[in-house]
Amino acid sequence: MKALVVDDSQSMRNIVKAGLKQMDAFDSISEAVNGVDALEKLNAEGPFDLVLLDWYMPEMEGYDCLVKIRENASWNDMKVMMVTTENQQENVIRAVMAGANEYLMKPFTTQMLEEKVRMVLGI
Repeated sequence: MKALVVDDSQSMRNIVKAGLKQMDAFDSISEAVNGVDALEKLNAEGPFDLVLLDWYMPEMEGYDCLVKIRENASWNDMKVMMVTTENQQENVIRAVMAGANEYLMKPFTTQMLEEKVRMVLGI
């Protein structure tokens, strides 16, 4: 399986990548620093099995990237999980309504990440 970790924080990308690597379920884990970069990676390397999106990033936020992903029919089967500090209920609902398959609040444990990923991918 292939995953794309999208976060403007290098340390957060490293944390998420380390958690995914522990699962032994991913052959490839790519990174993007914002929504624009993520869409470029999706066009060049996609589709991915799982995209993990932060909400607050420069150039294009995670929510806007999620909307763009869901507008592309060739990416319909991709699972998208928001991984963010954004915890306002209306924004969580907005993300789910826009097509997020799951939502994980920061800070999180590796176990929480693994449980959510396994659940969203059905593994």
